[in-house]
Amino acid sequence: MSEAHKPDTGKRQGHTRNARRRSRELALQGLYQWFLNPSEVGEIDAHIRDAPGFDKADREHYESLLHGSVHHLESLMHQIQPFIDRPWVDLSPVEKAVLVLASHEMNTHVEIPYRVVINEAVELTKTFGGTDAFKFVNGVLDKVAAQARDTEIKAQLDIQPNTQSS
Repeated sequence: MSEAHKPDTGKRQGHTRNARRRSRELALQGLYQWFLNPSEVGEIDAHIRDAPGFDKADREHYESLLHGSVHHLESLMHQIQPFIDRPWVDLSPVEKAVLVLASHEMNTHVEIPYRVVINEAVELTKTFGGTDAFKFVNGVLDKVAAQARDTEIKAQLDIQPNTQSS
């Protein structure tokens, strides 16, 4: 059977999702490292590329997330700052890294639905962050999404049926 006639088993989509998740995990680790010891992002990148499981990551997505987050850090912090309830310096390195990473992804990867970006950020925070940090991250990113993806959010609201009963 040729490739064109094989049934779609969904494995490619799952593989892409898992590869992107792995790229987010690795980019988060790199950004976390960068927040703890700001050095040349290329050095951190080289170290991360040697990590076990890097071959399972979406390399292009990883590069975009890590390098883009560091390169646009100031504007990303400016975007996030109005939605946090404490000074930036009081956030944990994991919270900072997840918020910056997800905000960058939301701004630059419009092909990925904002809800997916937020969900992935929440999962990363549950894995690497403090006990209730995911609630904080979720709340902040909801507000960032309202600003960064307002057109997408409005479009979704327009197509959802009215569920209120009279």
